[in-house]
Amino acid sequence: MSQKKGTISVNTKDILPIIKKWLYSEHDIFLRELISNSCDAITKRIVLGRTKNVEVPEAEIEVEIDRMEKKIIVHDNGIGMTEEEIEKYIAKLAFSGAEEFVTKMKELGADSKNDIIGKFGLGFYSVFMVADKVEVDSLSVDEGAKAVKWICEGDVDYSFEESKRTTAGTSITLHINSEAAEFLDGYKSRSTIKKYCNFMPFPIYIKDHEEERMARKEKDKDKEKDKKDEASSDEEIVRQALNKVDPLWKKDPTTLKDDDYLSFYRDEFPMDPDPLFWIHLKIDHPFELIGILYFPKLNPNKPTNEQNIKLFAKQVFVSDNVKNIIPDFLSLLKGFIDSPDIPLNVSRSSLQGDPNIKKISNYIVKKVADSLKKLCKNERERYEKIWEDIGLFVKYGCISDEKFDETMREFVFFKNYSNKLMTLEEYEKSIPETYKDKLKEKIIYAEKGKGDVFLRKQLLDEGIESVETDTLIDPHFMQHTEFKKLNGKLYKFAAVNSEVENLLAQENSTDTHMKIKDLFKSILAKVTNTDQTTTDKENDGKDSAMEVEIKAYKNSDAPAYFKSDEYMRRLQYMTRTMGSFGHSDMPVKKTLVINPSNTLVQNALKLWEKDQEANKELVSQICHHIEDLAHISSEGLQNNEEKDAFVTRSQKLLQNLTNYIV
Repeated sequence: MSQKKGTISVNTKDILPIIKKWLYSEHDIFLRELISNSCDAITKRIVLGRTKNVEVPEAEIEVEIDRMEKKIIVHDNGIGMTEEEIEKYIAKLAFSGAEEFVTKMKELGADSKNDIIGKFGLGFYSVFMVADKVEVDSLSVDEGAKAVKWICEGDVDYSFEESKRTTAGTSITLHINSEAAEFLDGYKSRSTIKKYCNFMPFPIYIKDHEEERMARKEKDKDKEKDKKDEASSDEEIVRQALNKVDPLWKKDPTTLKDDDYLSFYRDEFPMDPDPLFWIHLKIDHPFELIGILYFPKLNPNKPTNEQNIKLFAKQVFVSDNVKNIIPDFLSLLKGFIDSPDIPLNVSRSSLQGDPNIKKISNYIVKKVADSLKKLCKNERERYEKIWEDIGLFVKYGCISDEKFDETMREFVFFKNYSNKLMTLEEYEKSIPETYKDKLKEKIIYAEKGKGDVFLRKQLLDEGIESVETDTLIDPHFMQHTEFKKLNGKLYKFAAVNSEVENLLAQENSTDTHMKIKDLFKSILAKVTNTDQTTTDKENDGKDSAMEVEIKAYKNSDAPAYFKSDEYMRRLQYMTRTMGSFGHSDMPVKKTLVINPSNTLVQNALKLWEKDQEANKELVSQICHHIEDLAHISSEGLQNNEEKDAFVTRSQKLLQNLTNYIV
């Protein structure tokens, strides 16, 4: 054929610079686009061969790298193109041949749902981000077709030349520019192909001239080889495909075993421990979506990565930024989502706004919730075993997603004082009949590491459990639960130290009780007038807002505990998380509740009434020690100053007590 020249059909000569500078966010995408087009061409040939009952050679894509010549060549044995098709699908920018091809296949009776991955058009022009000159050498499978070569040097002008190609398929040669020289390195191209094309449906091989030269050089250095070895050195090395053509998410879940899912996870996340469990996604209507989501075992010492879920469009990697598809509370999951119905921008690098996105997001949320619900109902023991790892995410999901909350809130667990996990409904059912009226739709809780152990044990002696809460997600979940009903019930949370009085306090107050109150107030109350100063070192580390109450409790052995207002405690947490009040917490008024039935308390009063002057120091030390015990039993000693003050007071108390014995 004679040479032919033409002009790319675009509206402006500025279109190619725009592609280079703006259309694609990452230059390495050019390999994804070329290989996607190769997969598309091979698929077309397979479908056409099946329709016409023609034998098709084994599919193959090869990426050839020649560093010395500064070339990258992508070969495929797909359907190929005629001169007219090249001009139509490549020279006419942004025109896609895929739709026309599907229409043609419908006319021939083929299934329109065959995997047509890429579309010739804008994707092809990503090559000009890295190449100064591009050659397309192609031979169509059409009978009587002639091979043709198309050449373009990065502007709107192109030319056709004769080609010597003899086999159907296409080779695209990129003359790499100086800015993209890194892609001439075999490692860089391999890693790019692994990133974007690791799960494409046809095998991808790489031929690196530089590596082959180095390999031959190493062989030449070996002077000891015998003739047999020399003969074998010329044998072709067995190639190994870079990609996995049949990803696990494409397979029928009913044919897969746990080992299949675990093996796939270990391959993709080799540094992670085995996942807790997984969900296989598969839907055909009203949109297509397949995938696998894994629930990883979280490492609190390792920062979380929000890019753990990879998005694919028909096995072509698109992005690991799936915020528009995966809600925040699911971002801790790891896995793969593959859908042709997720709308992408023209460069396939980011998501567009579309109603389908919300539908897909809702489906994923529903699938996760239904799978967790099924696991809890059918495998309660396994669900409980992984609750520590998934509890945060489940509660966060209930707070942030209404549909997830409707399904999952009744399967939210809390650990009780007996170290067993229970739901809110199970807690309500566990309340003894004698306390059901007082605790109607009420959950008694204690903050982890801060709840008064004596009080929790005292409640348990009455058959009343208390649940343990954390300070990270539970305050938000509790508030959410208190404003939204579950199965027609509106649960309220109440701290142990604010509710125990309602449950176990005895109202009979005596003169002795008033004397005990006066004693503790006189010793523990601080001077708060700004014109005065506290000289008693025994008060180090104590709360100036503290008040004293006397309450007799049923079957109580504890000498005292601290009571604080539930509303103020919640308000303190909110101001803490919102950063209010600078770097300090909002103060919460505490009340020291003294148990007049406790022997230590009674003995302090007896010593005081026996001889106030002689026993003043000892009684004061006993009162402070009772206060210390209340601190330790609830929140513990918070800092070194409090610990030092406690040790000092304890030593003095023990010295005084031993003086009575010696």
